[in-house]
Amino acid sequence: MSLFEAFRPKPSLINEVELAPMESSRLLEDTDNSDINGYQSTFNDPEDDDELLDITDERYRSSSKRAKIDLSQGSSLVDTFEAMLPSNDKYEDFYTIDWLHDKNRSMQRQKKIRYKRKQSWWARIVASIDDGSGWLVVLLVGIAAGTCAGIIDIGTGWMSDLKDGVCRKAFWLNAEQCCWASNLTFGVTQCPHWYTWAELLGIQHEGSKDESDLAYAVNYVFFVMLAMVMASMAVLLVRVFAPYACGSGIPEIKTILSGFIIRGYLGKWTLLIKSMTMMLAVAAGLSLGKEGPLVHVACCCGNIFSYLFPKYGTNEAKKREVLSAASAAGVSVAFGAPIGGILFSLEEVSYYFPLKTLWRSFFCALVAAFVLRAINPFSTDHLVMFYIDYNNPWFIWELFPFILLGIFGGLYGALFNYCNLKWCRYRKTSSLGNYAITEVVLLTFVTAIISYLNPYTKQNTSELIAQLFQNCGPEDDVNLCDYRRNITDVDKNSWPGAVAGPGLYTAMWQLSLALVFKAVITVFTFGIKVPAGLFIPSMAVGAIVGRIVGIGIEQLAVHNPDLMIFNSCKPTEACIMPGLYAMVGAAATLGGVTRMTVSLVVIMFELTGGLEYIVPLMVAVMVSKWVGDALVHEGIYDGHIKLNGYPFLDSKKEFMYTTLAADVMRPRRSDPPLSSLTQESMTVEEIENIITETTYNSYPVIVSSESQRLVGLVYRRDLTMAIATARENDEGIVSQSKVYFSNHLPRYAPPGTPAPLKLVKIIDACPFQITDQTPMSTVVEMFRKLGLRLCLVSHNGRVLGVITKKDVLRHIAEMDQQDPGSILFH
Repeated sequence: MSLFEAFRPKPSLINEVELAPMESSRLLEDTDNSDINGYQSTFNDPEDDDELLDITDERYRSSSKRAKIDLSQGSSLVDTFEAMLPSNDKYEDFYTIDWLHDKNRSMQRQKKIRYKRKQSWWARIVASIDDGSGWLVVLLVGIAAGTCAGIIDIGTGWMSDLKDGVCRKAFWLNAEQCCWASNLTFGVTQCPHWYTWAELLGIQHEGSKDESDLAYAVNYVFFVMLAMVMASMAVLLVRVFAPYACGSGIPEIKTILSGFIIRGYLGKWTLLIKSMTMMLAVAAGLSLGKEGPLVHVACCCGNIFSYLFPKYGTNEAKKREVLSAASAAGVSVAFGAPIGGILFSLEEVSYYFPLKTLWRSFFCALVAAFVLRAINPFSTDHLVMFYIDYNNPWFIWELFPFILLGIFGGLYGALFNYCNLKWCRYRKTSSLGNYAITEVVLLTFVTAIISYLNPYTKQNTSELIAQLFQNCGPEDDVNLCDYRRNITDVDKNSWPGAVAGPGLYTAMWQLSLALVFKAVITVFTFGIKVPAGLFIPSMAVGAIVGRIVGIGIEQLAVHNPDLMIFNSCKPTEACIMPGLYAMVGAAATLGGVTRMTVSLVVIMFELTGGLEYIVPLMVAVMVSKWVGDALVHEGIYDGHIKLNGYPFLDSKKEFMYTTLAADVMRPRRSDPPLSSLTQESMTVEEIENIITETTYNSYPVIVSSESQRLVGLVYRRDLTMAIATARENDEGIVSQSKVYFSNHLPRYAPPGTPAPLKLVKIIDACPFQITDQTPMSTVVEMFRKLGLRLCLVSHNGRVLGVITKKDVLRHIAEMDQQDPGSILFH
């Protein structure tokens, strides 16, 4: 029973017949025509939308209710067909929703609730709960997203350190926490409670800093072996339990938010498996991140909680408002950037973002960030690992190297997108796609074998980025901060910085090798059958380049302090900050890969706390986008949407061609004529033959075959159910019964003729229609802004054909000189 079923007024039924709604069959057809299987036939009466059917089922299911049919006004079900159909429609898998229809259903539902709230105080309470359900559902989503992110962060840190050793005193602690328990915070090598695998096996003396060749080999073997075990577990769990848990998830989230249906992609199994395998994949050391998949996890939470509230669970268009807020919460917990998450949802993934969704996204991101802060997964009182503790000013002349970093980001992004899409296309079209498990295991083996040899590739990528973002201090005892400092020297000539020591030169070579390795291996990693985010690997490449550039300029200032550009440096402050260059480089490369702009800048300064450096970030990101768009126009997520053939109509891309609707509509001149139904002259048998012989999902209803004047549009699913239900429940309906799509029935049927069947209730009397001379630029904007699935084409009132969303996408592909056959879905 639906939430408001108990408050429905009970009409007086003179002659009630109880009918069981029949189970409708799946009509998923590969067709070039419309995709309206799931359309609901309630266009007039808001009371036709009472029943709330569970749309999470894989197949259409019979409702547990019985439809009450009043036959007091006639003998052949002619006036009451709308009560036979399940009034909450379900869209087929891999089909597009009808935004306008769902919006109309939502308005009808609100109208009923407003009517019922006047009947009793209990109805007022129920209506108030329904009014506040939007805020309640995003509250639950924010709590769930923050909790999942906290668990994933803690689990990832522990499993990443497990490859190196274990905390013998408390095995559930990672290396850093184990050392904190020992009151030692200056490196794992000085921590008495942290044991490497060689120490646990007795090959290396406990606490010894000198690692023998045998101990090195043992630790090497355990590192590679555990990485392969974790990756194997991840890919097996994905392949067996939740195939949709692989990848980043952002291309599919963008497509779903545009109105596409992918059943199971946001289900509970996907949520569980993706959360588990995300930790395993990142801990295995693969060149991927967990930040992108966290958006998918948050949207899974949004989808699951939406079914608790009929307002969202039974309306696909309304549900997408919750998913937009959930995607904002995902970025909020991934980067500790609530405002950046809202802008990411608005700029990158959402297709429909009204003002109320903005407010709820703000609240959802706030709750998620608060929950993650309460969990404190990094034990640093910060939401992320990249927080910086310096705010030294930057100088105007530094805009030049920042622009150079932006150019590098655009070049890298264009090259990476091209190579990755080429490799993914090869994987998709070759036999390599049949060996997903083998590919993951071999890729993990190669990654682990190579990465162990370099300290900057061996460590977790997030820890590497955090290290590159920080400036060096006197207490830092690592190669990256090996400067020949004289703390007691106050000579003015030493103010630009310090001369690089041998450790820093070693670190520069190691960073250069790490740059090449990560840039190459990420091309092959993104797209494998495990959860794989792209934010962290892209940022790592840019951070390495930025740090190298920053150190180079720093050493230029050290050896040439009298240059004019360094006159603004102060003796008491650091002049060049290599950490800032790493931040700018990370933003530039991520912008070059994804083509994000505003949201990326906000995410970066929320991520680091570096509000002082917003202008350098803006400059680098903008230059990166210009360069990237000049070479490869689409970002990585749009490229994967196109690669998978999803019907995503990009609202940011302009249609610049001068074609007309007549050039795109179907049927074409070489095609069979348009299948249509006449208003009053067809029999049940003739209509059944048309349904059997064609695969179209909707049929125009015309006055007659001579006039071709449009009456309306009837959908295949409604028509099939109408005829089948009428035959089942009225013996008078036979093959020769005439079907009337109007109210003009003969008062008395001629003797010897079967009873007529009146189906006027299932007609959409106001379908969108355009003339054949309408510019396609206008048609494209209609499909984008109104969320249409199809529109009819007419000339002087005569129906000529139909244009579907798939036709529009194919036409755009043809105009862009791409393969129109790549549009695989409806």
